[in-house]
Amino acid sequence: MSEYNWCHNPDCHKIETQSRVRGTGDNKVLRTVKIKVGRYNWNNDNTPNIYDYFCNQNCLHQFLQKFCVEIANTYSVKQPSETPIKVKKVKSQDYRMRHNGNDYEKIPYTSTTMIIESK
Repeated sequence: MSEYNWCHNPDCHKIETQSRVRGTGDNKVLRTVKIKVGRYNWNNDNTPNIYDYFCNQNCLHQFLQKFCVEIANTYSVKQPSETPIKVKKVKSQDYRMRHNGNDYEKIPYTSTTMIIESK
């Protein structure tokens, strides 16, 4: 794999910023941004990162706006996915505060919390 990628946003070269200007004299152009692969890989573990393919969030979101339907159709989901879990219900005594005129009073109630445990 190359050490660099070009920004994958097809309109990156149309964004008017000084960092995209290239050329000499009257032969100036706006060029797509060149990206160093792994520039945000803080753990040095070579995991892919979305910013190895897009120069910034603006380009990423422009790309997603333009190609979101094609991406969703390419990786479509026809049925829901499920993960088996165990659920533990825990009851606890708690209080709510109620304002009655000039003072507050504690109103006790029992709450039920579900704790999800992996199988």
